[in-house]
Amino acid sequence: MDWATLAGYWPFVLGLMVTGVVSGVAAGLLGIGGGAIIVPALSNALLLLGYDADVVQHVAVGTSLAIIIPTGIMSARAHYKRGALDLKVLKLWAPFIVAGTFIGGLMAGLFSGDVLRVVFAVMAFVIAANIIFAFQTKLMGHLNGSSTTHRVSAFVVGYISSLMGIGGGSLTVPTLVAFGATMHAAVGTSAGVGVAIALSGTLGFIISGWGAADLPPLSLGYINLVALVLVAVLAAVFAPLGAALAHRLDQKTLKYVFAIFLVVVGLNMLWKVVFG
Repeated sequence: MDWATLAGYWPFVLGLMVTGVVSGVAAGLLGIGGGAIIVPALSNALLLLGYDADVVQHVAVGTSLAIIIPTGIMSARAHYKRGALDLKVLKLWAPFIVAGTFIGGLMAGLFSGDVLRVVFAVMAFVIAANIIFAFQTKLMGHLNGSSTTHRVSAFVVGYISSLMGIGGGSLTVPTLVAFGATMHAAVGTSAGVGVAIALSGTLGFIISGWGAADLPPLSLGYINLVALVLVAVLAAVFAPLGAALAHRLDQKTLKYVFAIFLVVVGLNMLWKVVFG
């Protein structure tokens, strides 16, 4: 590879570094794995480099899940130190989160890139609407004492999260709040749940993408190792900063900002599906 070719990758590398910093702060701040930021950023970066549009979304989703592993660990550790991680709920959710995420990761190879984009967009709209109108609390609040409801919710959250490439915080946090957890406890526990989602989903995407054609260089299945290293290191470093900010800033304002961000990202995904 000559210097001219390497120089062409610098915008990609710089974009990944910025993505790492922002996603790391978001992980600690909002209890999300950063996937809502990583997936569209990585997808756009790979598209600009000329990779196949169908493969790009799978790589973005799979790599996002792998990146969330160190981010989630650092975020969960920071929240645990502050007493905001409910180990009882985490143990109840973990097996079903793992099962749902692994199955979703294996099935991802059966779907086209546009299907994954539509799933991401629709769920982004649903999550944003739930943040603003809190309809999940009204629908599920009376089920907070049911272990079965917790387990079913965990499986569904895991499955959807694997197809979106997120750590599940956008789904886990409002679910736990609906079940009676405080916002800080929900965010902290969500960070731990995100680790389970990321580990299981990553394995599923490695298997489903093994031998796939037109993958970017240095890819393990649908996991791109270059993006994994660059984004993961910076995200893991900056996740504790987000966790510290989460305990200082107004949560209501943060929720509205995140809702607006999700709508914008969802519209961008649908634009790619409709107009290419």
